[in-house]
Amino acid sequence: MDQPAKLLDYRSKKEHLLIGLMSGTSLDGIDAALVAVRTNDEGEIEDVALREFYYMPYSDELREWVMSLCSVETARVDQLTAVHYGLSEWYAYAVKQLMDQAKVTANEVDAVCMHGQTIWHIAGRTPFPGPTGMMQVRASLQIGELSTLAERTGIPVVGNFRARDLAADGEGAPLVPYADYVLFRDPNKGRLLQNIGGIANVTVLPAGASIEEVVAFDTGPGNMIMDQIVQIVTEGRLRYDEGGKLAEAGTVSEELLGRLMKDPYYQMKPPKSTGREVYGRAFAQELLAEGGKLGLGGHDLIATATALTATSITQAYLQFVLPTTKVEEVIVSGGGAHNQTLLRMLQSQLGAGIHITTTQQFGMPDDAKEAVAFAILGHETLMGRPSNVPSVTGAKRAVPLGNICF
Repeated sequence: MDQPAKLLDYRSKKEHLLIGLMSGTSLDGIDAALVAVRTNDEGEIEDVALREFYYMPYSDELREWVMSLCSVETARVDQLTAVHYGLSEWYAYAVKQLMDQAKVTANEVDAVCMHGQTIWHIAGRTPFPGPTGMMQVRASLQIGELSTLAERTGIPVVGNFRARDLAADGEGAPLVPYADYVLFRDPNKGRLLQNIGGIANVTVLPAGASIEEVVAFDTGPGNMIMDQIVQIVTEGRLRYDEGGKLAEAGTVSEELLGRLMKDPYYQMKPPKSTGREVYGRAFAQELLAEGGKLGLGGHDLIATATALTATSITQAYLQFVLPTTKVEEVIVSGGGAHNQTLLRMLQSQLGAGIHITTTQQFGMPDDAKEAVAFAILGHETLMGRPSNVPSVTGAKRAVPLGNICF
């Protein structure tokens, strides 16, 4: 079957089976979700069901390779090239493990929808020498070769999702809000979908909102700073604060937190996005140095880093959401959903009027939502439908996202 025929065949069906792959800025590993999507006669999504979920952690060696690429001081072009192809071998392995776990074959899966690994994200525009003089371009790099994944699995692959939104003059992020709208909109309740991965981002779903009314943006650091502080304080024995127990044993330094909250990013109006290039290793080292001057111990540093994530999220709500939108629920997903100390800080700062829960309470594992989201985005690409949200990314128009590799 040729490629146009494959697309026509996909679009003529009402039942679709896809695999979503997500490897986030926390660099912990790969989330793989087997997702069933049902459409109506007009080709619109009617139902989404998570059939199976598989998580594969990165090895310490791979994590170090990828992390070195996320810094201008340590990135090497030869390593970047190798990791671009090598990561897809990991993705292929995760896909096969997921299919074995779910007892499905490659012939039963319509497509694999791969986000790739973000290496560098440029917020806004950056100067570039153009054909008629200096110009401004938007750019973001997610690596992982589509052809390798398609060849290893025998399944069509949809990937490189952010590029088309960037081309339409958007930020290229966040993209998950479209899926948040499909999965969690409510006719009567105002909801915030707060993902806390390496970076934290929020999707605002007013009660009964249309897709044009959805707002979303990166609130700032998620687990990224906490994880790095934990690794340094424990001399590499721990990679993250399980359940928030280390932070719970410490005391937040209000003085240091106050300094950290002066970061100009928190005052920027949406649409906005950020990443490891801002809240990476250098930021963590600076936090440690400032904490050292104040005589803070390890647990206090972790508690303060945790409070930074909670406070930056809360301040984002107070400045950019709550003045215009009534909110009843905050639904948390990502690794941060497991951090009970972080969730308690959020609930304390927001007060009793807003209920904090997690996607687990809606039948979706807290770590699975973004992998499910990219399955939804890939489905819309195969249907020829746009799935960026211009009110979120700032794009000039809604566009289909991603490239398809048959």
